[in-house]
Amino acid sequence: MSRVIAFCFLLLSAVLGFLYIDSRPVWAPFQPAIVLVGEEEQAQSSPIKKSSSVNKSGEAHPQSDWLPDTGAASVHAASLISLKDGSIRAFWFAGSREGALDVVINSAIFDPRSAAWSSPTVVMDRITAEKGLLRYIAKLGNPVPSRSADGRLQLFFVTVSIGGWAGSSISTISSDDEGATWSRPHRLITSPFTNLSTLVKSPAIQFTDGRLGLPAYHEWIGRFGEFLRVEFDQVIDKRRMSSGRGAIQPIVFTDNAEQATAYFRQTRGGSQSKQIPVSETHNAGQTWTTVGDLEVPNPNSAIAGLTLPNGIRLLVLNNLEAGRHRLVLLMSGPSDKAKQWQVVQVLEDDEVLPDEQRREFSYPYLITGDGSDAHLVYTWDRKKIRHMHFGLTWLVQLQSQLKDQKNEGEQ
Repeated sequence: MSRVIAFCFLLLSAVLGFLYIDSRPVWAPFQPAIVLVGEEEQAQSSPIKKSSSVNKSGEAHPQSDWLPDTGAASVHAASLISLKDGSIRAFWFAGSREGALDVVINSAIFDPRSAAWSSPTVVMDRITAEKGLLRYIAKLGNPVPSRSADGRLQLFFVTVSIGGWAGSSISTISSDDEGATWSRPHRLITSPFTNLSTLVKSPAIQFTDGRLGLPAYHEWIGRFGEFLRVEFDQVIDKRRMSSGRGAIQPIVFTDNAEQATAYFRQTRGGSQSKQIPVSETHNAGQTWTTVGDLEVPNPNSAIAGLTLPNGIRLLVLNNLEAGRHRLVLLMSGPSDKAKQWQVVQVLEDDEVLPDEQRREFSYPYLITGDGSDAHLVYTWDRKKIRHMHFGLTWLVQLQSQLKDQKNEGEQ
Protein backbone atom coordinates (compact mmCIF):
# COMPACT_ATOMS: atom_id res chain seq x y z
CA MET A 1 0.00 0.00 0.00
CA SER A 2 2.80 2.41 0.92
CA ARG A 3 4.40 1.86 -2.49
CA VAL A 4 1.11 2.62 -4.24
CA ILE A 5 0.70 5.84 -2.24
CA ALA A 6 4.28 6.86 -2.99
CA PHE A 7 3.79 6.12 -6.69
CA CYS A 8 0.59 8.17 -6.76
CA PHE A 9 2.34 11.05 -5.02
CA LEU A 10 5.18 11.01 -7.54
CA LEU A 11 2.72 10.82 -10.42
CA LEU A 12 0.75 13.77 -9.06
CA SER A 13 3.98 15.77 -8.59
CA ALA A 14 5.03 15.02 -12.15
CA VAL A 15 1.66 16.11 -13.55
CA LEU A 16 1.66 19.33 -11.51
CA GLY A 17 5.24 20.04 -12.56
CA PHE A 18 4.38 19.48 -16.20
CA LEU A 19 1.35 21.75 -15.96
CA TYR A 20 3.46 24.45 -14.31
CA ILE A 21 6.19 24.29 -16.93
CA ASP A 22 3.67 24.07 -19.75
CA SER A 23 1.84 27.14 -18.42
CA ARG A 24 4.89 29.35 -18.62
CA PRO A 25 4.92 31.92 -21.42
CA VAL A 26 6.98 31.02 -24.47
CA TRP A 27 10.57 32.12 -24.04
CA ALA A 28 11.10 35.30 -26.07
CA PRO A 29 14.29 36.58 -27.74
CA PHE A 30 16.33 39.41 -26.26
CA GLN A 31 15.55 42.95 -27.24
CA PRO A 32 19.00 43.65 -28.71
CA ALA A 33 20.69 46.85 -27.65
CA ILE A 34 22.68 46.66 -30.88
CA VAL A 35 23.40 44.36 -33.78
CA LEU A 36 27.15 44.04 -34.16
CA VAL A 37 28.32 44.00 -37.76
CA GLY A 38 31.52 44.94 -39.55
CA GLU A 39 33.19 48.03 -38.12
CA GLU A 40 32.81 50.20 -41.23
CA GLU A 41 29.21 49.12 -41.80
CA GLN A 42 28.50 49.66 -38.12
CA ALA A 43 29.87 53.16 -38.23
CA GLN A 44 27.53 53.98 -41.11
CA SER A 45 24.43 52.22 -39.80
CA SER A 46 24.61 53.13 -36.13
CA PRO A 47 27.11 55.87 -35.33
CA ILE A 48 27.27 57.77 -32.08
CA LYS A 49 25.38 60.91 -32.93
CA LYS A 50 25.21 64.10 -30.99
CA SER A 51 21.85 63.90 -29.26
CA SER A 52 19.33 66.69 -28.92
CA SER A 53 19.29 65.80 -25.23
CA VAL A 54 20.40 68.39 -22.72
CA ASN A 55 23.27 66.16 -21.61
CA LYS A 56 26.60 67.90 -22.07
CA SER A 57 27.88 65.32 -24.53
CA GLY A 58 30.43 67.71 -25.98
CA GLU A 59 32.63 67.56 -22.88
CA ALA A 60 36.23 66.88 -23.85
CA HIS A 61 37.03 65.38 -20.44
CA PRO A 62 35.10 63.33 -17.89
CA GLN A 63 33.07 65.43 -15.45
CA SER A 64 32.96 64.40 -11.80
CA ASP A 65 30.79 65.25 -8.81
CA TRP A 66 29.27 63.59 -5.74
CA LEU A 67 25.84 62.25 -4.89
CA PRO A 68 24.16 64.31 -2.15
CA ASP A 69 25.44 63.88 1.38
CA THR A 70 22.82 62.37 3.70
CA GLY A 71 24.95 62.58 6.82
CA ALA A 72 25.26 58.80 7.00
CA ALA A 73 28.61 57.38 8.05
CA SER A 74 28.54 54.65 5.39
CA VAL A 75 27.16 54.65 1.83
CA HIS A 76 27.34 51.93 -0.81
CA ALA A 77 25.82 50.15 -3.84
CA ALA A 78 24.68 53.07 -5.99
CA SER A 79 22.70 52.54 -9.19
CA LEU A 80 21.20 54.71 -11.94
CA ILE A 81 18.33 54.91 -14.40
CA SER A 82 17.42 57.42 -17.09
CA LEU A 83 14.07 59.19 -16.62
CA LYS A 84 11.61 60.18 -19.33
CA ASP A 85 12.60 63.86 -19.21
CA GLY A 86 16.29 63.09 -19.76
CA SER A 87 17.37 63.42 -16.16
CA ILE A 88 19.09 60.64 -14.20
CA ARG A 89 17.78 59.12 -10.97
CA ALA A 90 20.26 57.52 -8.57
CA PHE A 91 19.64 55.04 -5.76
CA TRP A 92 22.00 53.97 -2.99
CA PHE A 93 21.89 52.68 0.56
CA ALA A 94 23.17 54.59 3.58
CA GLY A 95 23.46 54.05 7.32
CA SER A 96 25.88 53.69 10.19
CA ARG A 97 27.41 50.65 8.44
CA GLU A 98 26.46 48.05 5.84
CA GLY A 99 23.74 45.78 7.19
CA ALA A 100 22.87 48.00 10.16
CA LEU A 101 19.26 48.44 11.30
CA ASP A 102 19.32 52.13 10.36
CA VAL A 103 20.18 51.56 6.69
CA VAL A 104 17.81 53.20 4.19
CA ILE A 105 17.64 53.33 0.41
CA ASN A 106 18.04 56.91 -0.80
CA SER A 107 17.36 58.50 -4.16
CA ALA A 108 18.23 61.78 -5.91
CA ILE A 109 17.86 63.22 -9.41
CA PHE A 110 20.64 64.63 -11.59
CA ASP A 111 19.56 67.50 -13.85
CA PRO A 112 21.83 67.62 -16.94
CA ARG A 113 20.84 71.24 -17.62
CA SER A 114 22.35 72.48 -14.37
CA ALA A 115 24.69 69.52 -13.78
CA ALA A 116 23.34 69.44 -10.21
CA TRP A 117 21.75 66.85 -7.94
CA SER A 118 18.46 67.30 -6.12
CA SER A 119 18.13 66.85 -2.38
CA PRO A 120 18.02 63.16 -1.40
CA THR A 121 14.81 61.40 -0.42
CA VAL A 122 14.26 58.08 1.35
CA VAL A 123 12.68 55.48 -0.94
CA MET A 124 12.67 52.57 1.49
CA ASP A 125 13.58 51.95 5.11
CA ARG A 126 13.44 48.83 7.23
CA ILE A 127 10.13 49.65 8.94
CA THR A 128 8.36 50.47 5.67
CA ALA A 129 9.66 47.21 4.20
CA GLU A 130 8.39 45.27 7.22
CA LYS A 131 4.90 46.78 6.98
CA GLY A 132 4.67 46.15 3.26
CA LEU A 133 6.15 42.66 3.23
CA LEU A 134 4.51 41.56 6.51
CA ARG A 135 7.73 40.05 7.79
CA TYR A 136 10.70 41.05 9.93
CA ILE A 137 13.44 42.84 7.98
CA ALA A 138 16.95 43.11 9.40
CA LYS A 139 18.84 44.46 6.39
CA LEU A 140 18.31 46.37 3.15
CA GLY A 141 20.67 46.66 0.22
CA ASN A 142 21.55 46.63 -3.49
CA PRO A 143 18.87 48.76 -5.19
CA VAL A 144 18.56 48.03 -8.93
CA PRO A 145 16.16 50.19 -10.99
CA SER A 146 14.48 49.13 -14.21
CA ARG A 147 11.62 50.07 -16.53
CA SER A 148 8.61 47.77 -16.86
CA ALA A 149 6.87 47.16 -20.18
CA ASP A 150 4.06 49.57 -19.31
CA GLY A 151 6.54 52.40 -18.65
CA ARG A 152 6.48 52.31 -14.87
CA LEU A 153 9.70 52.76 -12.94
CA GLN A 154 10.54 49.61 -10.99
CA LEU A 155 13.07 49.14 -8.22
CA PHE A 156 14.41 45.76 -7.13
CA PHE A 157 16.24 45.58 -3.81
CA VAL A 158 17.57 43.01 -1.38
CA THR A 159 16.03 42.28 2.02
CA VAL A 160 17.32 40.01 4.79
CA SER A 161 15.16 38.67 7.62
CA ILE A 162 17.68 36.42 9.34
CA GLY A 163 21.40 35.80 8.99
CA GLY A 164 23.79 37.52 6.60
CA TRP A 165 23.48 38.40 2.93
CA ALA A 166 23.29 34.70 2.11
CA GLY A 167 19.80 34.77 3.64
CA SER A 168 18.57 37.45 1.22
CA SER A 169 15.51 37.60 -0.97
CA ILE A 170 14.50 40.13 -3.64
CA SER A 171 11.67 42.62 -3.21
CA THR A 172 10.32 45.19 -5.64
CA ILE A 173 8.37 48.45 -5.69
CA SER A 174 7.03 50.50 -8.59
CA SER A 175 6.28 54.12 -9.40
CA ASP A 176 3.84 55.75 -11.83
CA ASP A 177 5.44 59.18 -11.42
CA GLU A 178 9.13 58.52 -12.10
CA GLY A 179 9.99 57.90 -8.45
CA ALA A 180 8.10 60.68 -6.66
CA THR A 181 5.91 58.06 -4.94
CA TRP A 182 6.19 54.29 -4.67
CA SER A 183 3.93 51.29 -4.31
CA ARG A 184 3.85 48.84 -1.43
CA PRO A 185 6.80 46.41 -1.63
CA HIS A 186 6.26 42.92 -2.97
CA ARG A 187 8.56 39.95 -2.43
CA LEU A 188 9.66 38.01 -5.49
CA ILE A 189 9.31 34.25 -5.17
CA THR A 190 12.40 32.69 -6.72
CA SER A 191 12.03 29.31 -5.00
CA PRO A 192 8.90 27.44 -3.85
CA PHE A 193 10.73 26.20 -0.76
CA THR A 194 13.05 28.49 1.23
CA ASN A 195 13.03 31.47 -1.18
CA LEU A 196 16.36 32.51 0.31
CA SER A 197 19.77 33.57 -0.93
CA THR A 198 18.82 35.37 -4.13
CA LEU A 199 20.36 38.81 -4.61
CA VAL A 200 20.61 41.46 -7.32
CA LYS A 201 23.31 43.95 -8.25
CA SER A 202 23.27 44.52 -12.03
CA PRO A 203 20.87 46.08 -14.57
CA ALA A 204 18.12 44.00 -16.13
CA ILE A 205 17.85 43.39 -19.87
CA GLN A 206 14.65 43.29 -21.91
CA PHE A 207 13.00 40.55 -23.92
CA THR A 208 10.99 41.31 -27.04
CA ASP A 209 7.78 40.39 -25.21
CA GLY A 210 8.37 43.19 -22.67
CA ARG A 211 9.47 40.92 -19.83
CA LEU A 212 12.76 41.47 -18.02
CA GLY A 213 15.82 39.28 -17.75
CA LEU A 214 17.17 40.02 -14.29
CA PRO A 215 20.75 38.89 -13.55
CA ALA A 216 20.84 37.59 -9.97
CA TYR A 217 23.07 35.45 -7.83
CA HIS A 218 23.03 32.88 -5.05
CA GLU A 219 25.34 32.90 -2.00
CA TRP A 220 24.10 30.10 0.25
CA ILE A 221 25.96 26.75 -0.03
CA GLY A 222 27.15 27.67 -3.55
CA ARG A 223 28.03 31.02 -5.09
CA PHE A 224 26.73 31.20 -8.64
CA GLY A 225 24.79 33.36 -11.07
CA GLU A 226 21.10 33.00 -11.87
CA PHE A 227 18.99 34.51 -14.64
CA LEU A 228 15.43 35.40 -13.67
CA ARG A 229 12.70 35.94 -16.24
CA VAL A 230 10.45 38.50 -14.57
CA GLU A 231 6.99 39.78 -15.39
CA PHE A 232 6.67 42.85 -13.17
CA ASP A 233 6.60 41.30 -9.65
CA GLN A 234 6.44 37.64 -10.69
CA VAL A 235 9.40 35.36 -11.43
CA ILE A 236 8.16 33.12 -14.24
CA ASP A 237 11.42 31.27 -14.80
CA LYS A 238 14.92 30.90 -13.37
CA ARG A 239 18.02 29.53 -15.07
CA ARG A 240 21.50 28.79 -13.70
CA MET A 241 24.26 30.91 -15.27
CA SER A 242 27.28 29.38 -13.52
CA SER A 243 28.04 26.73 -10.94
CA GLY A 244 30.17 26.05 -7.88
CA ARG A 245 31.34 28.77 -5.50
CA GLY A 246 33.33 31.11 -7.72
CA ALA A 247 31.04 33.49 -9.64
CA ILE A 248 28.45 36.04 -8.46
CA GLN A 249 26.96 39.42 -9.47
CA PRO A 250 26.73 38.81 -13.24
CA ILE A 251 26.54 41.63 -15.78
CA VAL A 252 25.13 40.76 -19.21
CA PHE A 253 26.13 42.03 -22.66
CA THR A 254 23.62 41.11 -25.38
CA ASP A 255 25.10 40.49 -28.84
CA ASN A 256 21.83 39.88 -30.70
CA ALA A 257 18.38 38.38 -30.15
CA GLU A 258 19.75 35.01 -29.03
CA GLN A 259 23.33 35.51 -27.91
CA ALA A 260 24.70 37.18 -24.78
CA THR A 261 27.80 37.08 -22.60
CA ALA A 262 27.85 37.29 -18.81
CA TYR A 263 30.84 38.49 -16.79
CA PHE A 264 31.00 37.68 -13.09
CA ARG A 265 32.66 38.90 -9.94
CA GLN A 266 34.96 36.04 -8.95
CA THR A 267 34.80 34.63 -5.41
CA ARG A 268 37.40 31.90 -5.76
CA GLY A 269 39.55 30.84 -2.86
CA GLY A 270 43.17 29.86 -2.40
CA SER A 271 45.40 29.73 -5.45
CA GLN A 272 42.56 29.69 -7.99
CA SER A 273 42.59 32.23 -10.81
CA LYS A 274 41.65 35.77 -9.77
CA GLN A 275 40.17 36.70 -13.14
CA ILE A 276 36.67 37.33 -14.47
CA PRO A 277 34.56 34.19 -15.04
CA VAL A 278 32.53 34.20 -18.27
CA SER A 279 29.37 32.41 -19.41
CA GLU A 280 27.55 32.53 -22.73
CA THR A 281 24.05 31.85 -23.96
CA HIS A 282 22.97 31.12 -27.53
CA ASN A 283 19.25 30.77 -26.88
CA ALA A 284 18.28 34.05 -25.20
CA GLY A 285 19.22 32.95 -21.69
CA GLN A 286 17.48 29.59 -21.52
CA THR A 287 20.82 27.84 -21.03
CA TRP A 288 24.25 29.20 -20.13
CA THR A 289 27.67 27.64 -20.67
CA THR A 290 30.87 28.62 -18.86
CA VAL A 291 33.62 29.46 -21.34
CA GLY A 292 36.67 30.17 -19.19
CA ASP A 293 37.92 33.50 -17.90
CA LEU A 294 38.33 36.95 -19.31
CA GLU A 295 42.02 37.57 -18.69
CA VAL A 296 41.48 40.69 -16.62
CA PRO A 297 42.28 40.61 -12.88
CA ASN A 298 39.39 40.72 -10.41
CA PRO A 299 39.87 40.89 -6.61
CA ASN A 300 36.41 39.55 -5.59
CA SER A 301 34.81 42.89 -6.43
CA ALA A 302 31.80 43.97 -8.49
CA ILE A 303 32.11 45.07 -12.12
CA ALA A 304 29.93 47.25 -14.38
CA GLY A 305 29.39 47.17 -18.14
CA LEU A 306 27.61 49.13 -20.86
CA THR A 307 27.08 48.84 -24.62
CA LEU A 308 26.74 52.11 -26.53
CA PRO A 309 24.62 52.38 -29.71
CA ASN A 310 27.68 52.23 -31.99
CA GLY A 311 28.78 48.90 -30.49
CA ILE A 312 31.50 50.28 -28.24
CA ARG A 313 31.49 48.51 -24.88
CA LEU A 314 32.66 49.92 -21.57
CA LEU A 315 33.76 48.03 -18.49
CA VAL A 316 34.62 49.48 -15.05
CA LEU A 317 36.36 47.38 -12.42
CA ASN A 318 39.23 46.99 -9.97
CA ASN A 319 41.93 45.45 -12.19
CA LEU A 320 43.77 43.95 -9.23
CA GLU A 321 44.06 40.46 -7.80
CA ALA A 322 43.70 41.79 -4.25
CA GLY A 323 42.32 45.02 -2.88
CA ARG A 324 39.97 47.67 -4.25
CA HIS A 325 42.30 50.65 -4.29
CA ARG A 326 42.42 51.10 -8.08
CA LEU A 327 39.43 51.55 -10.39
CA VAL A 328 39.78 51.66 -14.19
CA LEU A 329 37.69 52.11 -17.32
CA LEU A 330 38.19 49.62 -20.16
CA MET A 331 36.87 49.80 -23.72
CA SER A 332 36.26 47.24 -26.44
CA GLY A 333 35.52 48.06 -30.08
CA PRO A 334 32.51 46.78 -32.09
CA SER A 335 34.56 44.33 -34.14
CA ASP A 336 36.22 42.90 -31.03
CA LYS A 337 32.95 41.31 -29.84
CA ALA A 338 34.04 42.16 -26.28
CA LYS A 339 36.96 39.72 -26.42
CA GLN A 340 39.70 42.35 -26.32
CA TRP A 341 39.61 45.02 -23.65
CA GLN A 342 42.02 47.90 -23.16
CA VAL A 343 42.37 50.21 -20.18
CA VAL A 344 41.58 53.70 -21.47
CA GLN A 345 41.32 55.62 -18.20
CA VAL A 346 42.48 55.14 -14.61
CA LEU A 347 39.66 56.57 -12.50
CA GLU A 348 41.14 56.07 -9.03
CA ASP A 349 44.51 54.76 -7.87
CA ASP A 350 45.97 54.56 -4.36
CA GLU A 351 48.67 52.06 -5.32
CA VAL A 352 51.52 54.31 -4.13
CA LEU A 353 50.03 54.70 -0.63
CA PRO A 354 50.78 52.38 2.29
CA ASP A 355 48.20 49.62 2.74
CA GLU A 356 46.59 51.27 5.77
CA GLN A 357 46.04 54.52 3.85
CA ARG A 358 44.52 53.01 0.73
CA ARG A 359 40.85 53.76 0.15
CA GLU A 360 38.19 51.52 -1.35
CA PHE A 361 36.72 52.28 -4.80
CA SER A 362 34.07 49.72 -5.58
CA TYR A 363 30.59 48.71 -6.78
CA PRO A 364 30.53 50.59 -10.10
CA TYR A 365 27.30 51.01 -12.07
CA LEU A 366 27.03 52.26 -15.67
CA ILE A 367 24.19 53.56 -17.83
CA THR A 368 23.81 55.83 -20.85
CA GLY A 369 21.67 58.92 -20.55
CA ASP A 370 20.98 59.76 -24.19
CA GLY A 371 22.70 56.96 -26.10
CA SER A 372 25.82 59.01 -26.80
CA ASP A 373 27.21 59.36 -23.28
CA ALA A 374 27.84 57.29 -20.15
CA HIS A 375 27.10 57.92 -16.49
CA LEU A 376 29.06 56.08 -13.82
CA VAL A 377 28.58 55.90 -10.05
CA TYR A 378 30.73 54.04 -7.57
CA THR A 379 31.47 53.79 -3.86
CA TRP A 380 34.30 56.07 -2.72
CA ASP A 381 35.86 54.72 0.49
CA ARG A 382 32.39 53.81 1.83
CA LYS A 383 31.97 57.51 2.73
CA LYS A 384 30.72 58.99 -0.56
CA ILE A 385 29.28 58.05 -3.92
CA ARG A 386 31.15 59.54 -6.87
CA HIS A 387 29.34 60.33 -10.11
CA MET A 388 31.20 60.67 -13.40
CA HIS A 389 29.86 61.71 -16.80
CA PHE A 390 31.64 60.68 -20.01
CA GLY A 391 30.47 62.88 -22.87
CA LEU A 392 30.27 62.26 -26.61
CA THR A 393 33.49 64.09 -27.53
CA TRP A 394 35.60 62.23 -25.02
CA LEU A 395 34.15 58.83 -25.91
CA VAL A 396 34.75 59.43 -29.62
CA GLN A 397 38.37 60.37 -28.85
CA LEU A 398 38.81 57.14 -26.92
CA GLN A 399 37.21 55.15 -29.72
CA SER A 400 39.62 56.69 -32.22
CA GLN A 401 42.62 55.93 -30.00
CA LEU A 402 41.42 52.37 -29.58
CA LYS A 403 41.15 51.91 -33.34
CA ASP A 404 44.62 53.41 -33.91
CA GLN A 405 46.15 51.09 -31.30
CA LYS A 406 44.49 48.11 -32.92
CA ASN A 407 45.77 49.09 -36.38
CA GLU A 408 49.30 49.54 -35.02
CA GLY A 409 49.14 46.13 -33.41
CA GLU A 410 48.12 44.50 -36.69
CA GLN A 411 50.97 46.08 -38.69
